Amino acid sequence: MKTKAKLVIITLISTFFLQAQQQSKGIIGTNNWMNNWTNFKPAANEYNEATNIIAGTIEKDTKLLKRNTYQLVGVVYVTNNATLTIEPGTVIRGDDKTCGTLVITNGAKIVAEGIETDPIVFTSNKEKTERKPGDWGGIIILGKAPINTLGGLNTLPFDLEPLLNHYGGQDAEDNSGILKYIRIEYAGRKLSAQKELNGLSLAGVGRKTTVNNIQISFSNDDSFECYGGDLNMSNLISYRTTDDDFDFTQGAQINLSNSIAIRHPFSSDVSGSRCFEVDSYEKIANTDMSKKMTKINASNITLVNLEENNQGLVRESVYVKENTFFNLSNSVVSGFTPFVLLEGNITNAEANLSKITFKNMIVNNCVGEITSESASNDPSFKKWYSNSDFGIQYTKMKNVELFTTPNIKGNPDFRLNVNNTIAIGN
Repeated sequence: MKTKAKLVIITLISTFFLQAQQQSKGIIGTNNWMNNWTNFKPAANEYNEATNIIAGTIEKDTKLLKRNTYQLVGVVYVTNNATLTIEPGTVIRGDDKTCGTLVITNGAKIVAEGIETDPIVFTSNKEKTERKPGDWGGIIILGKAPINTLGGLNTLPFDLEPLLNHYGGQDAEDNSGILKYIRIEYAGRKLSAQKELNGLSLAGVGRKTTVNNIQISFSNDDSFECYGGDLNMSNLISYRTTDDDFDFTQGAQINLSNSIAIRHPFSSDVSGSRCFEVDSYEKIANTDMSKKMTKINASNITLVNLEENNQGLVRESVYVKENTFFNLSNSVVSGFTPFVLLEGNITNAEANLSKITFKNMIVNNCVGEITSESASNDPSFKKWYSNSDFGIQYTKMKNVELFTTPNIKGNPDFRLNVNNTIAIGN
């Protein structure tokens, strides 16, 4: 009996560690952390009509209350080091006609701390049947953390008030507040052919700012874009964005963990829609090359194309430009062509490729591996990333086999399906 008991205990312990190992790739959690606060069918959600208008400039500490529904009219600036506090469960509806946009200026703060059972919602002011990507502007936060542009300061190209439109500085520890348990729906208005707002723009935002548990759905441009800054971000969801899910530039120093991009080919555009687009500068002439280049450490990330047999306008899952540090580890990528594309300026030299690493990965149903715009057929290039030390596994499984419950119409769970991933040695 004692021997049998020991065997049972050993079996249970082995199962526990095996399951822990299986769950080490892609998004993780003891429970499905996307439950309760997310909404993958925002077009079906009925919101109350606005009872209060937010417009102009907020110059003193202000609190938005759950009992009210707010309409965001025009560009609303929080200035004068004021703090905008938003109660859990509050709904703010962006005005379509005036492109409602919220800007937290340099020195001001936003404290939007929802809870799992009562998230804060930023959404369209249109009726259910009329909502579409780009109905309103989005949320912009301007901080004092370092960027790598000349002079250490910059402005965003979004037609903002010149005296209020600046970000950057020397304070990597800058605190712009809290964004937690928030949904941002139907943002990303196109201002012109070259100017497009994002769901959430983080410009020079410092690491004391809290950014986690945020779902951005149906943005008409990028979901999350960081212009420089220094941040730790986690539990982010980008769903059916038109352009990129996560975009980083201007020397951004970012640790991103336990986050997911869920793409659909019919929600992409011809600009080249990707899950990650990573560069260090937009124009080298405007960049201070003595400052830090963009460095992204992304771990436990899931990137998935919902239409397994339809690439549509979706491009590669990851695009990296020269002079950029990018590390993607313990992650799952499914349904892209190719898996990764590197800018043509990145050569096969070790000094270049050592900046860009992919480790402990499942790459599923991707046509093409890690390629370059200029050297995709170079054997030495492919040899670098085929090293077994990287631990990249290429598989061919259906989403329903790879993930626990990848049914977007119900309560999706994109954690790995432990029962099926044992076979591929995850």
